[in-house]
Amino acid sequence: MSAANPTLPFPVQLSSSIRLDPVLLGATLSLLLGGLVVLASASISVADNLTGDPFYYLGRQAIAAAVGVLAGFLCLHVPIRFWQSIGPLMLLLCFMLLVVVLVPGVGNKVNGSTRWIRLGFINLQASELARLCLMIYLAGYLVRQNKTLRERFTGFLKPMIVLALVSLLLLLEPDFGAALVIVATAFAMMFVAGARLRDFFVFAGLAGAGAVVLAVTRQYRLERLTGFMDPWADPYNSAYQLTQSLIAIGRGEWFGVGLGDGVQKLFYLPDAHTDFVFAVFAEEFGLVGSFGLIALFAILVSRIFTLGKRAADADRFFEAYLAIGIGTWLGLQAVINLGVNMGLLPTKGLTLPLLSYGRSSMIVALVSLGIMLRIHHELSEPGQPARPSRAPRGSRR
Repeated sequence: MSAANPTLPFPVQLSSSIRLDPVLLGATLSLLLGGLVVLASASISVADNLTGDPFYYLGRQAIAAAVGVLAGFLCLHVPIRFWQSIGPLMLLLCFMLLVVVLVPGVGNKVNGSTRWIRLGFINLQASELARLCLMIYLAGYLVRQNKTLRERFTGFLKPMIVLALVSLLLLLEPDFGAALVIVATAFAMMFVAGARLRDFFVFAGLAGAGAVVLAVTRQYRLERLTGFMDPWADPYNSAYQLTQSLIAIGRGEWFGVGLGDGVQKLFYLPDAHTDFVFAVFAEEFGLVGSFGLIALFAILVSRIFTLGKRAADADRFFEAYLAIGIGTWLGLQAVINLGVNMGLLPTKGLTLPLLSYGRSSMIVALVSLGIMLRIHHELSEPGQPARPSRAPRGSRR
């Protein structure tokens, strides 16, 4: 059954025959439920010490997961054409979030960064929702201006101006990691849409030079860069987090010490339930468990990219570009978080999607995956082309 409400700008789908992607749904639920178990183990000591309730963080994360599942379920029933139609409004919301969080008295400052907006029972991390809003806008822009993007410098310049403004606002918080992920995600979407390589080289060079300048002009950023290269040179100061993370991963050996039996989370490893939750997981589940977790992320991201290819084959390029954006974001953020935990990358302050404590991150990730499930449903509806259709000239598939 489906019903249309004339007071809404889109038909509300109340169908009982939603076609779900079992692989995407299975990977999402596995990471979500497994993440709650890991978070309970990683946060129990710090929660008991700070609040007197050992399940304080678990309870808050579970509520966020429930809200995210509900929001994702609603997105599953929202036609994709609605998201495409409100692209400019999503860009406006993106800028509003990133500006409002910098207003004194509105933004909540924690550890020197102003990244959160107080909304009653939850602190909304502005960059999380802003990222999704920007991807929706950019996917629509790439559909509307695809010919200009492929043939003229101005077609590439316009989204770059938007991206530069978004990055500037993020750096004012400051949130260097979020800015990096947003830029890389936007570049991936534009590359797939067929943007000229010479345009990429120009802006990639400028972005790289800017990143170097930002890194060397702030002492704490420079310490992070130098600290991860040789963590044992200063294991009790600038590289303390990394050395404790490496100790945790090393203690896990092949099969881990067992769920709940990890030691490093007991006030040795800072941020054990947020940025370094993977180190706790590796200590308790070992190398074999870590490979299993990485495989789940690989399945999730590859399935999203597969949906993007299916959408492109069906000439539904908004869905294709949005899938590329969401897949790149989730995959890149997971890779960066794992790299930081293993000492392969400098600390960025990025959470591990669906596992780390972070209510805004959890809700936005589940909303994004709900949209992906909607794309699968619409691609599976009767009448979709059975054979690959011709992509726009110059696009990359």
